[in-house]
Amino acid sequence: MKIALVGATGFVGKAILNELLTRGNEVIAIARNVDKIEVSNEKLIKKAVDVFETEKLIEILKGADVVISAYNGGWTNPNIYDDIINGSISIQKAVKEAGVKRFIYIGGAGTLQIDGHQLVDGPDFPTEYYPGASAVRSYFNTLKQEKDVDWVFFSPAIEMHQGITTGRTGKYRLGKTSPVFNEEWRSILSVEDLAIVIADEIENKSHHQEQFTAAY
Repeated sequence: MKIALVGATGFVGKAILNELLTRGNEVIAIARNVDKIEVSNEKLIKKAVDVFETEKLIEILKGADVVISAYNGGWTNPNIYDDIINGSISIQKAVKEAGVKRFIYIGGAGTLQIDGHQLVDGPDFPTEYYPGASAVRSYFNTLKQEKDVDWVFFSPAIEMHQGITTGRTGKYRLGKTSPVFNEEWRSILSVEDLAIVIADEIENKSHHQEQFTAAY
């Protein structure tokens, strides 16, 4: 399968790239600076482009079976809110104009709900992540209006960060709009297993024009 991965040099993007290549896929790895891509593989194609360069992105995405967006505006970016929304809309437009029917967007846990309330609106949600998380929520509302592309919005577990050291286990449980909790009422997933979830979704095509999540 030919898969285009936007944001291939980020924390999540790197893990997804490794998993996709391990499974023998041809991957178009897209980033502003592809020199940061350390892995080498005969099925890896590196493309340096900014997500705001929509026309260039369209040409790169043509012929792909699936596009994955692991784009992140940068948590310390003072313009993160606008950049996430505008960058994500640019990617979505490029997917559509390139004629790619399958689009997987890696969002955030903030859009998950407990008792009908999104986590991003909760009193305990970290203030330093609010601008980015609220931008992802705003973009998700835009993505929901897309009828012509078979999109999927993936929300990681609440605890999915570099401090999770469980590594690649291949074990996870799926959910839809609410977090998946373990017996200790924690929602946890390693980035390596997040990559497995995404690769499995590409192969199984289990979700269509909806949100889903995963955790142990």
